[in-house]
Amino acid sequence: MDRNPFEGRHEPLPRRLARRGFAHEFVAVADGVTLSYVRGPAHGAPLVLIPAQMATWQTYAAVAGELSRDFEVFAVDVTGHGASTWTPGEYTWDTVGGHLQAFLQRVVGRPALVAGNSSGGILALWLAANARRSVSAIVLEDAPVLSVEWPRFRDRDRFVYQGLVHAVDVLADIPNRRLSDYFRGQELPVSPRRVKRIPDWAVDVLDRGVHRWDARHPGEPSGFHAWWAPASFGELFRSLSMFDPDFARAFVDGRMYADFSHERALSTITAPILLMHARWLRLERYGLVGAMDDGDARRVVALAPQTRLWRSRANHVIHRYDRSGYIREIRAFARSLPSSPAESAG
Repeated sequence: MDRNPFEGRHEPLPRRLARRGFAHEFVAVADGVTLSYVRGPAHGAPLVLIPAQMATWQTYAAVAGELSRDFEVFAVDVTGHGASTWTPGEYTWDTVGGHLQAFLQRVVGRPALVAGNSSGGILALWLAANARRSVSAIVLEDAPVLSVEWPRFRDRDRFVYQGLVHAVDVLADIPNRRLSDYFRGQELPVSPRRVKRIPDWAVDVLDRGVHRWDARHPGEPSGFHAWWAPASFGELFRSLSMFDPDFARAFVDGRMYADFSHERALSTITAPILLMHARWLRLERYGLVGAMDDGDARRVVALAPQTRLWRSRANHVIHRYDRSGYIREIRAFARSLPSSPAESAG
């Protein structure tokens, strides 16, 4: 399937965001390419939130409302995700970054603080290097700077790479795929001696729950709901059902990287940077379990001395696992900028 079955789909916003004046909108950013995004009330300078791979704007639903007290918040669905257009065969940092550059120009219209999680952080870095007039500063929320470059990503720091190989295997056969199999056989090392696994019987329980959801919501994105399961399960299955597997395949076969050099970008950009560094570990069997190690973080600061480093005890998606810390650091960083978004909120 080359077309997103949910492209252009409007869905009701969470009540807390609707009450604050958020709206779900769409914009054409290239011929045949439309981006989905959610926009908050204009209470300050623009803050653009870019989710991680396989996630949608909804990953920010729990923090967007509070951030909208100080900023005009924009949370986007990256090309190949959510209700945005799929562009199979065309995923590179330059292409996807170009769509976001058009978004900044056509929708935001003034320099923005751009915050991205994981691969969204790499896109924020790309924008700082290639769309300088549209970017006032960037937040790299546990972005795999340096570690996701080719071939290191495949050969040395292979844990995330192997996870994407698995995702492509599970998600590629779109009409027949079982989203719950995303968890089947997966291992998550949490220490040198401890590995988390979801047993097959539990994956089967998830599979039945997704099938029940789909039967009750025909024509809608997938989901999951059970009294014992965190809400993030439903969000994950929804995101997976709206995700173009060729986006992940581009990381696996090397198409994504093109000639975008992280070191060159860091050496040349002048925008202030907030680097949020989450927990990580390195194990001989898995490589780097996380987005970057301490050496990578030090290298970022050395290449871009304007970087402010904040180490978090949270897991990779800091805005989910440490909401208050994420919001606090975004606000403090904004206040430190030469032209402060927080101060312009009035």
